[in-house]
Amino acid sequence: MGMSQPFEIEWHGVPTLGCAVVIGIFDGVHKGHQLIINKARESGEVVALTFYPHPEEVLNPTIALTELLPLNERISYLIESGVSSVAVLSFTKELSETSPKEFIDKIIKDNLNAKSITVGSNFRFGHKAMGDVAYLQEFSGVAVTGLDLAVELGTSISSTRIREAITNGNIEIARELLTRPHVLIGNVIHGEKRGRTIGYPTANISLTKRSTIPSDGVYAGWLSVEGNKWPAAISVGTNPTFAGERNRQVEAYALDQKNLELHDKVARVEFGWRLRDTIKFDGLEPLLAQMKVDCEKAKELTRN
Repeated sequence: MGMSQPFEIEWHGVPTLGCAVVIGIFDGVHKGHQLIINKARESGEVVALTFYPHPEEVLNPTIALTELLPLNERISYLIESGVSSVAVLSFTKELSETSPKEFIDKIIKDNLNAKSITVGSNFRFGHKAMGDVAYLQEFSGVAVTGLDLAVELGTSISSTRIREAITNGNIEIARELLTRPHVLIGNVIHGEKRGRTIGYPTANISLTKRSTIPSDGVYAGWLSVEGNKWPAAISVGTNPTFAGERNRQVEAYALDQKNLELHDKVARVEFGWRLRDTIKFDGLEPLLAQMKVDCEKAKELTRN
């Protein structure tokens, strides 16, 4: 289902009009986003209106913005969180120049026929972000709720805060705010195959410039491929113990699994706990001794 330029909406799930509408980027579908959805569900079926690509990518292309979830995962988590369908609005330069009134008339009224709107209290829209919650309340013609997430949840919460927590290695904080582990998704690619020779065969995950990668270190979590899910020890970094220049890698070792054939398959790596910083060891023996400790700790943490 589409609209005339500059508006393009792609529906996921059965298009449902005349519903309660929640609006936002919803990167991560974090605890605050879930609160917005639950509030809207008090009015009945909910449609989530989201934007792709991220407005910052279009308006400030020099900013290297990363995402907490790829779009298809964002859509899945929105539906899992209770929305009936997701309307993805293509964010373009033309859309950014739309007046708040035109955004309301063309999208919220004509295309969604919203019966109510729920957003975060800091929601902005329209040319130069001139539209806000007060504007929606005055001109949308429907009941509008703006939730102050920091007040509602007792802590500041935003996708930006979660991204910063992840890139600083504070993976447990991110897990609390997301209500689940941070996940990276990518194809399993060939690495240096050193893990296989030392008894710890790892899945080396291909990532994109949009991936939000935790800081270098060793983590406990899970590796999932084709419906199988294993507790895992996860390494992020450049393997400084071994000589040579190399790119940062994300490698996951499925605990106690030796003969998995995962190459070219799509893998999900979930980060549960940070175990330690990356260390340059004086040779293979101390590295192997530490890896044994890491795996035992990962096994203990992922047991429940």
